[in-house]
Amino acid sequence: MRTLKLTFEDAIEVSKAVSNKHRMAILRLLSERPHNVNELAERLGLPFSTAAFNVNKLEEVNLISTELVPGRGTQKINTRNYDQIIIDISPQEDNDEENTVVYDMPIGDYFDCVIEPSCGLVGVNDYIGKHDDPRAFYESNRHRAQLLFFKKGFIEYRYPNHLPDGSVPEHIEFSAEICSEAPLYKLDWPSDITVWVNDVEICTWTSPGDFGGERGLLTPGWWLTNHTQYGLLKKWKITEKGVFLDGVQISDQYGISELKIQERPYISFKIGIKEDAANQGGMNLFGPEFGNHNQGIEMKLKYKRR
Repeated sequence: MRTLKLTFEDAIEVSKAVSNKHRMAILRLLSERPHNVNELAERLGLPFSTAAFNVNKLEEVNLISTELVPGRGTQKINTRNYDQIIIDISPQEDNDEENTVVYDMPIGDYFDCVIEPSCGLVGVNDYIGKHDDPRAFYESNRHRAQLLFFKKGFIEYRYPNHLPDGSVPEHIEFSAEICSEAPLYKLDWPSDITVWVNDVEICTWTSPGDFGGERGLLTPGWWLTNHTQYGLLKKWKITEKGVFLDGVQISDQYGISELKIQERPYISFKIGIKEDAANQGGMNLFGPEFGNHNQGIEMKLKYKRR
């Protein structure tokens, strides 16, 4: 699936381009197969000039491409460039790429886990191992997982620590698409999901439910809509000021210095349901080919050089 991901600012011009019923109809027709302008005009019942004008508007924002194809003379053939458009409306942060380590961890590349049913690992085409059997989490092909879920327990990932020698971490951020785990799905199914970084308990977030009934943008077609379809993208950030969840400070008990990143060869991220959680509603964790967000568990480590 070809995805165009836009910042809030970049989305303005694209939104203008598609705010027209003829252009939306053109994109839909091009999802079937490539067309030339004459074909588009005929299928939409438009004058050639009107169809050509709207094709040009879509070309200007790179939603479609036009190429010359030999045939009866040379034809201009229009092709759609993307299957979906995602607009990121989160606050834009100053991101100095030279001083930022970014690592997107596949959800199947966990280091350790303690799992209780209901549970399972799901790949792009089928289950991995046996459904509702914790032994599936130790299958050799677990790295192919695009969705994993469990009722109780935790799962831990260890990222390589690429903090340059002589550098000091400024902040670290993790993001993942998650939700509760209910039988099939249930929108009202709260679950207290806790995150630990380097064995420090960062925060607990209560997921409101397990989301299904409407297909996730990336969820494969074979996965039935009466099962979990997508989650919510959550972001945990730790700075010297404390802990932030989705950009809002929720604690000043721990800062990044308490994580002792410079003392470890790896960075640990653990997520799960505590034994004494008030809402033990389990959790789902999504990979880049399930749900609504094209990522695994992304870590961003910002640092400064001494």
